[in-house]
Amino acid sequence: MKNYLVIGGSSGIGKEISELLSNENIVFSTSRNEINGSNENIRHIKYDVLEDELDPELLPDQIDGFVYCPGTINLRPFRSLKLETFRSDLELNLIGAIKTLQTILPKLQQSPSSSIIFYSTVAVKTGMPFHSSVSSSKSALEGLTKSLAAEFAPKIRVNCIAPSIVNTPLANKFLNTEDKIEKAAARHPLNMIGTAKEIAQLTQYLLDEKSKWITGQIINIDGGISSVKVN
Repeated sequence: MKNYLVIGGSSGIGKEISELLSNENIVFSTSRNEINGSNENIRHIKYDVLEDELDPELLPDQIDGFVYCPGTINLRPFRSLKLETFRSDLELNLIGAIKTLQTILPKLQQSPSSSIIFYSTVAVKTGMPFHSSVSSSKSALEGLTKSLAAEFAPKIRVNCIAPSIVNTPLANKFLNTEDKIEKAAARHPLNMIGTAKEIAQLTQYLLDEKSKWITGQIINIDGGISSVKVN
């Protein structure tokens, strides 16, 4: 069994990842609130990346994979975004990942082959209106991915997944009616939106030894919206 740390593992993509990985591994899943689960392979830890310091004593000496799931979707015109919105997005999407990684890096280094997964957004590669705040912070995370992949090679692999819209609680206000779901799906060449399970499966692959020749990549899983035009 391997040990995985999933930050933000209580809902959406993070929950799906934790449950998928727990089939054959031990998962340390963090969330802002106390959770008592019934899955003995998932160990819940209360941790708010914006307010708390992660206690390394709550984790094993060796961590084989680190997944950072927290994110934001602040979609508003640039003129209506306050500077504080840019700061808060940067704190959660980038600084929180850096702070947590600096705490657990010695444990990742104890693994013979560990893997780090971050999450960006398709809006970094494909300019989209009203995405200036989230795209700014996520593009910084993509830069961090490539830099760390070079610095940590060959022992630690670092990759970043860049999805389009996924049906999760975070995106609920954009997908809370059938009409909204249909319109969101129609913007994608494959005429569908993503699911948390699909993102979790890709994450599992990138954590596994099956992907041992992949590092420093920004991998789009987005229904073709970033690279294909059908109309």
